[in-house]
Amino acid sequence: MSADKKVVLITGCSSGIGLSLAVRLASDSSKIFKVYATMRNLAKKERLLESVKGLHRDTLEILQMDVTDRQSIMNAREKVVEKRVDILVCNAGVGLMGPLEIQSLDSMKHILEVNLLGTIQTIQVFLSDMKAQGQGRILVTGSTGGLHGLPFNEVYCASKFAIEGACESLAVLLQHFNIQVSLIECGPVNSDFLVNLQKAELGDESLQQVDGQTLSLYEKYLQHCSMVFQNAAQDTEDIVKVFLEAIHSTKPAFRYFTNSVMPPLTNLKVSEPDGMNYITALSQIIFSDDQ
Repeated sequence: MSADKKVVLITGCSSGIGLSLAVRLASDSSKIFKVYATMRNLAKKERLLESVKGLHRDTLEILQMDVTDRQSIMNAREKVVEKRVDILVCNAGVGLMGPLEIQSLDSMKHILEVNLLGTIQTIQVFLSDMKAQGQGRILVTGSTGGLHGLPFNEVYCASKFAIEGACESLAVLLQHFNIQVSLIECGPVNSDFLVNLQKAELGDESLQQVDGQTLSLYEKYLQHCSMVFQNAAQDTEDIVKVFLEAIHSTKPAFRYFTNSVMPPLTNLKVSEPDGMNYITALSQIIFSDDQ
């Protein structure tokens, strides 16, 4: 393998954005990327293998890596033949939806362990090598839920808000090492994220302890979500295009928005710092009866 291939390591490749990005980079006709596609459960690698159909033996390797397990991340790092990673893509993430009162401490910890600590821990393991080689890219799958709060997604949004702070802090420091940090801010995406989402369904036993008003608002929120997914959800291929833009850019931006629908709400937070306009606007969008 030629030494000038860019070595890319991607987390969360068993489905969705991670899978699509791994396939796209490994299939690049110029063969400039060597992709290490990682996933927690290697039993789920079949879909990725099917997508590449054995064409990319020299450009793709699949590794086991659990972002919540430091030793697992270290083991994956050891298996990178080139002994360097030029582009680290932190994409593994999970969701949690439902009234806050019913969320168990374990399920809340799990979200923070994967989305927040998993991302930070992955960056930690690869950072000193990137600093030593004097260059690198770190791309993190962000979410509009990390830029503004969404009802019934309190813990998920908390994890994604925290990632914004971590990446912003790192970006300021790492420019001194020629390492660029970019957040790819996704809105709703048609992927297995929804399938894997820990979500309270109407009729679940756990919801019996919740008051009637919260339940009726949750029902409205679920209706709003399904409408948004029907009308505005993007395919993973659309998201991959934005990742490619960041990867190929000589001067990558810190934030890339994949979807133009959401930023106006984010602007409200900045232009009206007391926060009330944002809260009123989002409440009307989600809960008003005249949708």
